[in-house]
Amino acid sequence: MGFKIVIDKMYTEDWDEVRGIYLDGIATGNATFQKEAPTWEQWDNAHVPECRLVARIAGQVVGWAALSPVSSRCVYSGVGEVSVYVSQWRSGKGIGSLLLNSLIKISEQNDFWTLQSGVFPENKGSLQLHKKCGFREVGRRERIGKMDGKWRDTILLERRSNKVGVK
Repeated sequence: MGFKIVIDKMYTEDWDEVRGIYLDGIATGNATFQKEAPTWEQWDNAHVPECRLVARIAGQVVGWAALSPVSSRCVYSGVGEVSVYVSQWRSGKGIGSLLLNSLIKISEQNDFWTLQSGVFPENKGSLQLHKKCGFREVGRRERIGKMDGKWRDTILLERRSNKVGVK
């Protein structure tokens, strides 16, 4: 049984489905330090409007990807933090790759030259996805944050564009 995956711009109306996928990721304990999903207003203020995508199957949102600026300092304009989430019911179908590759393309069109992502070492699927899409491991951030009373490490990954930025 085939299905068509459509990568599309994220709209305000998509928030309930996006939030649901985010909550599923939070529930795994290996997707984010966050313990609850933000409101639409909080999420909207934290993410670059031009760099927000969803994956749809038959009109239903099954995944999303977005960029957040890493800093408000002007020297870091063009450096973005990646978020990519796929519905647990649709994982392993190539949706994450389509989303992340599309986000890379749209980020370059919007003058991002470095993308970074902090991934828990236990999240093997996310680590593989990022590496498959051209990210490289630049280090391990040991005991970078506390979650449920336990210190957690993250693997810092980055991807440099050869299209924009440093020449």
